Amino acid sequence: MARTSVTFDSAGIEIAAHLYTPDTPAPGPRPALVVGHPGTAVKEQTSGTYAQRMAERGFLALAFDAAYQGASGGLPRGLEDPAQRVEDFKAAVSYLTTREDVDAERIGLLGICASGGYSLTATGADHRVRAVATVSGVDVARQFRYGADGAQDPAVFQALLDAAAHARTAAARGEDAGVMPVFPATAEQAGALGGEHGVEGFDYYCTSRGEHERSAKYFVWQSVDKLASFDAFLAVPLIGPRPILQIIGERAVTAWMAIQAHQRATGPKELHRIEGASHVDLYDKKQHIDPAIDKLTDFFTTHLGTTS
Repeated sequence: MARTSVTFDSAGIEIAAHLYTPDTPAPGPRPALVVGHPGTAVKEQTSGTYAQRMAERGFLALAFDAAYQGASGGLPRGLEDPAQRVEDFKAAVSYLTTREDVDAERIGLLGICASGGYSLTATGADHRVRAVATVSGVDVARQFRYGADGAQDPAVFQALLDAAAHARTAAARGEDAGVMPVFPATAEQAGALGGEHGVEGFDYYCTSRGEHERSAKYFVWQSVDKLASFDAFLAVPLIGPRPILQIIGERAVTAWMAIQAHQRATGPKELHRIEGASHVDLYDKKQHIDPAIDKLTDFFTTHLGTTS
């Protein structure tokens, strides 16, 4: 398996990506996957892990950094713009269609966590995508509004919108608008704010387990009001008759969002649970990733075919 650094344009922003290519020779163009990362993450973390593993199964796989994040371009840094995130997926598909080693009729999307929601939106409007799968998929806008478990006090998001409004005014006046921290200082604080899910996120992003220097530790405040009116699942009914696979951890507190997306799907659909896994377990724990990769391989082989 070879990894190559590539770039492509997404609405005028240069996107940095890693292209994973199988070692085995192919008699012709290969089926290809676009793999998107969770919110705040970068391509060197879990999306790169899945892209590499899928390349080992015979698929050409492209893992990219979202605009405004990681090694990709765009200002301000740390902006989570859902419209741009969806555009990044479509731009990645466009890039793959220009490659001679890719069969443009056999391209699929794989979204992890926040990219799960974005990949569903992109697929709904882009008929070049033949199949879509998610792992620990969420609509990050729903997570902001209702919390990871869906039980958040509505006042929390209203307070975030207040802060975002103040930040926009401060910026207009030439003042420092500040940023919204994503992670607290300690695992204990993460647990107090987000329970086990918060601790797991801290453990992955803020320790040697998965930390990366370009992985964002904050969002700029404009992200909050951009997310306020976004609905990642609105386009799900448009995906049918193309197939959807959603893989979730049996213990994931975020599973309610994948269930909502599943209920909206009009075509072939499957909600597959990985026994014993939480949301973040599916980022990097081999005992949980292995069965997820097996399921993804079966799904994409069925709907995109093999390299031969």
